Formats: sequence, C-alpha cells, structure tokens
Amino acid sequence: MVGKALEIGEQSDKLTIPRLNPEDCARINRTAEPFGYLNHPDVEYRCLIVQDRTLFRACGRSSDCYRHEPHVAGFVQSNLGGYRMEETKGYGGHSMTGELRRVILCPPRVAGWEDAERAERWKELGYFHPPDVGLAEAQHQQVVEALERAGGEVVALTDGDGLSLDAVYAHDASFMTDYGPILMRMGKPGRVGEPAQHGALYRNLGIPILGKIEPPGTAEGGDILWIDGTTLLVGQGYRTNEAAIEQIRGLLAPKGVDVIAAPLPYGPGPDACLHLMSLVSVLDERMVLVDLPWLSVSTVELFRQRGFEWIEIDASERDTMACNVLALGKKRLLALEENVKTIARLRAGGFEVTTFAGSEVSQNGSGGPTCLTRPLLRV
Repeated sequence: MVGKALEIGEQSDKLTIPRLNPEDCARINRTAEPFGYLNHPDVEYRCLIVQDRTLFRACGRSSDCYRHEPHVAGFVQSNLGGYRMEETKGYGGHSMTGELRRVILCPPRVAGWEDAERAERWKELGYFHPPDVGLAEAQHQQVVEALERAGGEVVALTDGDGLSLDAVYAHDASFMTDYGPILMRMGKPGRVGEPAQHGALYRNLGIPILGKIEPPGTAEGGDILWIDGTTLLVGQGYRTNEAAIEQIRGLLAPKGVDVIAAPLPYGPGPDACLHLMSLVSVLDERMVLVDLPWLSVSTVELFRQRGFEWIEIDASERDTMACNVLALGKKRLLALEENVKTIARLRAGGFEVTTFAGSEVSQNGSGGPTCLTRPLLRV
C-alpha cells in the first residue's frame, strides 16, 4: 500500500515506512513493536528507527544504520544501541542471546554412537569411556524437548556418512551469520567430515553459504562468539588458528563486522577440547558467565570496556563444563544439571535456568549444551 511518508518525529498508530524517495513508501502495522524495517527486492535496503511509534530516523544502506546487503531483511539498529531481527528468513542473527528460533542438532545415532566401528575410536577422540548410545539418545532428547518448549524449531542432521562420534556436537562445524553460514575446517583431525555434511544440509534448506575456511586455516565454531551485532570474538588456540581468523575477517569485514582475536591458554594441551566457549558464555546483552582465571587479560578487558558484567563459575565445577551454558533468549538458559553451585549463581543473577542430564551425551565427549546446538536463527 502506498501512503504518505512520515516526517522525522511524527507519530502514527499505523506507521508509514518511508524509502529514501519520500513519494514512494509502504505501510505496515507496527502499533506494538518498538522497531520496524522495510526491505524491498527492487530497491536498496532501507531501514528506520522507531521508538514508541515515533520515527527517529530513516536511512539507506550507505548511512549510519546497521549495514546489510540489499537482500537481507532483518536487523535494525536503534538510537539506543539495541537491535532486533524480524523473521523474514529462516536463518541469521548476530547474537548469542536472542530468542533461539531454529537450531541444528545431530542425534547420537547419526553421529555413529551405535556403529561398532566408529564407536571403537572413542579413546582416539578423547572420550572417557565407550559410548552408551541408549543413554546418550535419552539425554539428547531432553535437550530437544527443552529447545522446543522454549520456542525453537529443531532441525536434525540425518546423513551420518563420514561423521565421527564428535558430530553430535553440532555447534563446531559451521558458524551462522546474517549472510549465510561459514563452513569451518576442523582443527581436530577426527572431525574433518563434518563441515561437508553441514554444507549439504544448508543447501537442502535453501540457505546460501557465505564461505568456507581453506587450508592452512583451521577453525571450530566453539571458538567464535558475537559480542554484539557488529563485533565477533574468535578464540585463537589449537583448534582455530591465525590463518582462519584472517579468512573470517576477510568474509565479514566488508559487511561491517569487526573480527577480534582472543588468545587462548595452553590449558591441558593440544589434545584437549579447549574452546573460547569453554571459558565464557554470553548470557544476555550485558552479562557473561566466565571461568575468569583462564581468560586472557585482553579478553577480560574487552568485555569490561564493552560494559559487560560477569558471573564466575564455581571453580569446583570447571571439569563438568559449568561455563558451557546456552542462552535461549529473554534471560532463559539451558545448563548441565551437574553444576548445581554455578546454576545457583545464575538464578541469583535473575536468570531462569532449565537443566538436563548430560553424564553421557555431554560429559563423556566434553561437549555442553552450546556444543550440542548449532543455532540457525536468533531474533
């Protein structure tokens, strides 16, 4: 519908969303929403900033609004520094804490937990004991049900060809952006087949692939997290190297994303699973859960400078992955039930925490709730 464009500062119960051409606009209802957006396939990306039904600013992709390619309808940066993503497509979200609406999981059976040949490699992969597929499936189903109760659509990997037991930790083989996923190149040799399977799933879902990590780069999703909509923090250690970080920067810098390397400690050594997200989980826009003594000074100071506060894990629960917590949005979290003391701290901090039993599906292979999930869409 064509209508009269609002002037800056004008109020309306039914907002008329202007393009840069004030004579050509479209009308949508936004009577209850704090933000609005407009994306037309035949014009450049246009967005606006609205608060309390008052138009603060209208702009195009080359202005100071949050920048996206013309085909991407989604984020709108507000005058208060917040952002929102409308569900105009089934993927995206430059956030660790927005509402989790769509997510990939890999059931243990698909990852070969009941396949005798693959299960025999448990020691090689760093597991503590031979896999118990029945228990792992039951615990994995708890995660599926928790995600669905929270409003998420679970997309399951179904093709296990070339996968190892570790494929159950679906977070690591790809990383989602508003422009499509980046396929990783795994730092752990036993996981090299996983990115190809993620790529096949994305193509089946009609999701465009932004790029992939090439040799000599190695990268895993557990080392990558959003601090805000335009800042990506990437852990540099044994799983993700400098060459991969430069490739990620090359893919995202043209999109207006600042990619910052975060040095990781030596920890238990090169054979251990130590990702950046082993040491920090983003809980909401201004709160992180941290294993503070293991974070680098530069990473701690970065969070401080960005205005974050933090909750420290109980150190006695470090080995049961207390720091690995999945944000579901709206101050809701998913955590391993073993970490009672850390969970009490999270609840005291105002978070609603859902727990699941992870003695087999998580603890055996050292992968918590974030590791088990590859978010496709956060809003």
